[in-house]
Amino acid sequence: MREILSEIEQRMDQPTARGLANAVSRTIRDGVLMPGTKLPPIRRVASELAISPTTVTAAWRLLARSGAIHGAGRRGTTVAETAAPGAVRYRQAVSRGTSFAVDLSTGVPDAALLPNLASSFVDLTTAGTPSSYLDAPVLPELEAELRRSWPYPADQITVVDGALDALDQVARSILRFGDRVVVEHPCFPPLVDLMEAAGVEVVGVPLDAEGMSLERLAEALETSTRAIFLQPRAQNPTGVSMTRERARSLARVIEGSRAFVVEDDSTGAIGMSEPLSMGEWLPDQTVHIRSFSKSHGPDLRLAAMSAPPELMTDLLARRQLGQGWSSRLLQRILLHLLTDPVAIAEVEKARSVYARRRRVIVEELAKHGVEVGGGDGINLWIPVQDEASALIRLASQGIGVAPGKPFAVLPETRGFMRVTVGLVSSGNESLAQALSDAANITTWASVAR
Repeated sequence: MREILSEIEQRMDQPTARGLANAVSRTIRDGVLMPGTKLPPIRRVASELAISPTTVTAAWRLLARSGAIHGAGRRGTTVAETAAPGAVRYRQAVSRGTSFAVDLSTGVPDAALLPNLASSFVDLTTAGTPSSYLDAPVLPELEAELRRSWPYPADQITVVDGALDALDQVARSILRFGDRVVVEHPCFPPLVDLMEAAGVEVVGVPLDAEGMSLERLAEALETSTRAIFLQPRAQNPTGVSMTRERARSLARVIEGSRAFVVEDDSTGAIGMSEPLSMGEWLPDQTVHIRSFSKSHGPDLRLAAMSAPPELMTDLLARRQLGQGWSSRLLQRILLHLLTDPVAIAEVEKARSVYARRRRVIVEELAKHGVEVGGGDGINLWIPVQDEASALIRLASQGIGVAPGKPFAVLPETRGFMRVTVGLVSSGNESLAQALSDAANITTWASVAR
């Protein structure tokens, strides 16, 4: 036990709960503390390291929340088995062991509704060469075009490799082990995966028809919080878009706190709601991310981002040590798609088609007694009596949907399934019947009926 404490002490830079938690985490990463190793009792740790038992207890809580250790009651606390890295919740939500005739689990846009790229390549004779590897990371012409529709007058806008890259860059810059963050409930699974990988405490705040709950956010902010992550429109999975009134009220609650607001506008140009950001009221605390995956193509791997000046400087400096910039060739293609009248018309058509597809399925479900909330985007968040039974019933009919559990941050009294209805171009009545039948299954025994 003394050897273990000596290794931890060598790595502890400050006698605080976070300092101890970081030291234990480093000891585990260095291979000194192996999975299954029993940690010394709290009082002995406190005595040997000359800190209070309360501090050790708090450190153990931080480590337990990150999955680094787990308690076994009287048997003590041990180092946890190394978890498989990566998108655990994300895989649970969209990974399938079989193929479906109709796969509505993916959350991807309809390829047939993406703008045609042919005219984008007319003037692209080479990939281009920057004057320096330290050139501005975003094309000036693209930044100017982005500003035309940006929801608030940001100091600087840059381009990154998709929304998840932006979220990862922000997390690396502003979050430290043991920090506390607020996310929406239900929440986009990769974001929770990212937060758990960073070792932060994740607090869920439920949504209502207008966005994140004002009262529950106020309660959450009574404890020091580093960041609030939300989707301002066509929230994935619910399709809820935040109203302007709710955004203003949330900004009043957040104002004066040290929390950053990190907004992921994943729906972008195919969203029916107008662009909205709390940057209008909290420009010094807001990070706004706009993805072009749903509107212009997931494989473009591009998203635009604005942030407060100091944070943006940090983000750009970190990127210079890695990928440096997002492909300017892809940026030139995106610029063409954002300014070409034909491409603009194609995206506008896609937006109206997605809205119609969503509306038709919602109306058909309502005829069968299944009410669905939200009003935007390509996904439906459908309540079900028994989640597992619903998925099995649909799978038996060749229909794949995403389970609700990976999206949940708070306990739920019932199940849900996420259905990407943006991919449904025909067969609305039969699909709605299948979805409603699955939603109303109450027991495993009734799956095969």
